[in-house]
Amino acid sequence: MPSKLNTYFKARSNAAPLAVFRIGFGVMMLASIIRFWSYGWIEKLYIEPKFHFSYYGFEFIKPIGNYTYLLFIICGLSAAFIALGLKYRIAIITFFLSFTYIELMDKTTYLNHYYFISVLSLLMCFLPASAYFSLDAIIRKKQYHQIPKWTIDAIKLLLGIVYVYAGLAKINSDWLFKAMPLKIWLPSKYDLPFIGDNILQQEWFHIAMSWSGMLYDLSIPFLLLYKRTRVFAFVLVVFFHIFTRVLFPIGMFPYVMIVGTLIFFDAKVHERLLEVFRKLFKFLKLKYVKLETSTYSFSNQNIILPILGLFFAIQLLLPFRYMLYPNELFWTEEGYRFSWRVMLMEKAGYAEFKIVDAKKAQSFSVNNSDFLTPFQEKQMSTQPDFILEYAKYLEQHFKAQGHENIEIYVDSYVALNGRSSERYIDPKVDLLKQTESFKPKNWILPFKDEIKGL
Repeated sequence: MPSKLNTYFKARSNAAPLAVFRIGFGVMMLASIIRFWSYGWIEKLYIEPKFHFSYYGFEFIKPIGNYTYLLFIICGLSAAFIALGLKYRIAIITFFLSFTYIELMDKTTYLNHYYFISVLSLLMCFLPASAYFSLDAIIRKKQYHQIPKWTIDAIKLLLGIVYVYAGLAKINSDWLFKAMPLKIWLPSKYDLPFIGDNILQQEWFHIAMSWSGMLYDLSIPFLLLYKRTRVFAFVLVVFFHIFTRVLFPIGMFPYVMIVGTLIFFDAKVHERLLEVFRKLFKFLKLKYVKLETSTYSFSNQNIILPILGLFFAIQLLLPFRYMLYPNELFWTEEGYRFSWRVMLMEKAGYAEFKIVDAKKAQSFSVNNSDFLTPFQEKQMSTQPDFILEYAKYLEQHFKAQGHENIEIYVDSYVALNGRSSERYIDPKVDLLKQTESFKPKNWILPFKDEIKGL
C-alpha cells in the first residue's frame, strides 16, 4: 500500500484541466462579485443593518462600514488575477482571505454554496494552477505541461464529497416520503411557463424530484469518473443545475458547478477549450512568446500532502458532528451548517423577546424591527444560536440605556417542513444566563415528531 501511494503521488498528468478550472473559477467568482454589488446587496446586507450575527469563535470579524466596498473590490480583483493566472499564488490567497472574511461578517447570509467557495479556494492555495496557460508562465518564460496527478484529483475528490454528502443528507423521511420541503416550494412556482400550473402542482412530481435529487447527488461523481458515462453525466449536471436555477434563487452556484465538473474530462477536451481561448483573444495580436516547457515538481510536497490529508479528513468528518448532539438536527440545527445539507428545510418562526427588571417585577416587549432587518429577523426566529446572540445584544443595548437587573426571555414558535407551529425555546429560561458553546443547548424544547434517516 505505501509503495502504491508513493507511485500515485509521483504520477504526472497534463496540466490543461487545472488551467481550465482556474480560468473558470476566476471568471465565475468575478461575475459573482459584480452581481452581488450590482444588486445592492453590500449596502443591504452589510452596511444598513445595525447589528450583525457572528459565527462562534469569529465574533471579532465584522463589516467595516463603507470600507466593505473596498473588501469586495479586493476580492473581485483577485478573482480576475486568478482567471488570468497572474501572480496566482498571491491572488488565490487574497481571494480566499477576502471572500471568507466577507462570509464570516454575518452568518445571516450563510449558504452552503459560499462555504464551498471558501473551502475550494483554500484547497487551490496549494495547487499549481498557473503552471500552464497563464500570464505567470509568460512572465517566467516557462510553462509546466505536466503536473502531479493528485493536484487534479484533489479537486475531483472535493466535488465528490460535496455531491455525495448532499445525497446522504437527503436520505431522511421528510425528504423521501413526505417530499418536504419541495411540496411547499414547487407549487409556489405556478407562474413558470409550461410546467408551473400543472406538473409542479402534482404530489407525484414532488416525490419524484426528491428521489431523483437524492440519486443524482449520490451517483453523479461516479458517473463523471467513469469514461463511458461521463458525457451522459455531464448532460445530467447541466440539466440538473439549470433546472434548479430556474426553480430556486441560488445565484451563480449552478454555473460554478457546471464549470467545475468539466475537470472530470480528459486533457484533450481541455486543450480544445484552451485553443478556443487562444482564438478568442487572437484579436489582441499579442506578440508570440516561446516558452520553455518543463514538468512541475513540488519542492515541499512532503509538507503539503499531510496538510491536505488533514483538510480532507475534516471535510469527511465535520458533517457528521451532529451525531454528538442528542436532539433532532433539523429542529435544533446543532451541527447543521458546514455539512452540505442543501435546501432540506422550510422553517417559519416567531420570536418575541421580553425584557424583565427582576427587582421591580416590570417588563416590556422588544420590537425586533427596531434592531434587525426583515431578513435577519426571519433567520433569527428559527435558529437557537441567533436567538441567544440577539438576546446578548439586547442586554448590551438596554443596559446602555440605564436599565438594570435585566433578564431576557423569549416567546418563540417554529413550524418545520409543513408541521404545525410548536413552542421552540423554553419560555422560563433567562437567556442571559446561557452561554454560547459547542455543548447541546438544553433550553431548546424537544421536537415532538420524528425524522428518520441520516
